[in-house]
Amino acid sequence: MHPDDEPVFKRSRWGTNHYYANPRNSVGRVLIVLALLLTGTMLVLMANRAGPFAPEPTPEPTTSPGYDTTWPYAPGTTGPSPSSTPSAP
Repeated sequence: MHPDDEPVFKRSRWGTNHYYANPRNSVGRVLIVLALLLTGTMLVLMANRAGPFAPEPTPEPTTSPGYDTTWPYAPGTTGPSPSSTPSAP
């Protein structure tokens, strides 16, 4: 049999309908190597938490104004303040 007559995928002999890449065919061998490289790269990225597996950046905490800070658009007070004393005429 000529080496080019080997199929790229072969049926599994375990009685299932699964196929596997045939290492005797050059295209099948390249598919096996690519699958191993892709799997290894993804495992390294997952272990280093890089690329698509990087954690979301933490947002900067927001600061709110303190209680003693007045609002810039505070309503004005009309009339005398309660702590003022009336002056004698």
